[in-house]
Amino acid sequence: MRVPDRKETEVRALLESVPPAPVPADLAERALRRGLRVAHRRRTAALLLWAFFAVAVAFAVWAAVAEPWAVQPARTTPPLGW
Repeated sequence: MRVPDRKETEVRALLESVPPAPVPADLAERALRRGLRVAHRRRTAALLLWAFFAVAVAFAVWAAVAEPWAVQPARTTPPLGW
């Protein structure tokens, strides 16, 4: 047989002495609304991140093809005689 633990006895006495708190009647409805709001925010954030990634890839492809850092060739030739 096990010897009762002092802490366990105190916790049991505390739980038995306090009546349970009343639960609001609209708790499930509020939890559903909050869950939908959180899901919508996560979905929007994911969509924005994918859009940012797509723009970054498109910019990288454009930069690789156009090479905007390269010096443009001169349109006129320099004079031949000095």
